[in-house]
Amino acid sequence: MRNGVTIGQAAAFVGVTVKTVRHYHNLGLVEEPERDSSGYRRYGSADLLRLVQVRTLAAAGVPLAEIKPLLDADAALFAAALADVERQLTERIEELIARRDTLHRLADGDRALLPDRAVGLLERMLGLGFAEEEVAATREGWVLARALVPEGFDDYLTQFEHALEDTRLVALAKRAAEAATWEPDDPRIAELATAAADHYLADPALLKTVTGLQARTEAATRYTLIAHHGEEQTPAAARLAALFETKLRAAGIHIPRPDSH
Repeated sequence: MRNGVTIGQAAAFVGVTVKTVRHYHNLGLVEEPERDSSGYRRYGSADLLRLVQVRTLAAAGVPLAEIKPLLDADAALFAAALADVERQLTERIEELIARRDTLHRLADGDRALLPDRAVGLLERMLGLGFAEEEVAATREGWVLARALVPEGFDDYLTQFEHALEDTRLVALAKRAAEAATWEPDDPRIAELATAAADHYLADPALLKTVTGLQARTEAATRYTLIAHHGEEQTPAAARLAALFETKLRAAGIHIPRPDSH
């Protein structure tokens, strides 16, 4: 003991494993002591102090690659480096808190993917009598819209709020949901498309719910992915949407076509 302690004892004293001490040696954080006459490396008080310093900084979140220059720095550089480490740790804590909040929101699937304002509008749709399938389709479309055109999503929600105040539009929307179950060649689809297009064209603010997102896209592809999401499941709904958009184009409203680039 008068010549120091073994690596196992040093590790136990400092509160780490032998493997960790050897890892510190390999990284150059702690110099390996010379072997004594019996072939053992003996750790003295200076070695133990260095191990404690390395272990403490590592436990505080300092990357191992940054510990050696930190310990070799003067007091001013050491303080500045610690301040930088504290800043990085704060950022990591904030990120972890955000992840935890996301996990909490996963208890409500909508809130994990959409802001509270959007979730409130979906709940309002249910309260207005929209079918759950229609609300689900709207939800999926909004998830896509928020991901593909995030800079326009808040404005779109404002326009959608305006739309929900329009009792005539709500009635047309419910009728459109019913139309999804019709045969694709049902003549009522063309009548409904005309009525819906005329109503939108009569209200420029309402028309923004159609043109607002596509005006912010750089290519038609993103808009058509959103606007035509889910239509492959409902041929009648696809025809209704196509006729509706054709009516708007005929009135001079720019609506990208699904096959445009």
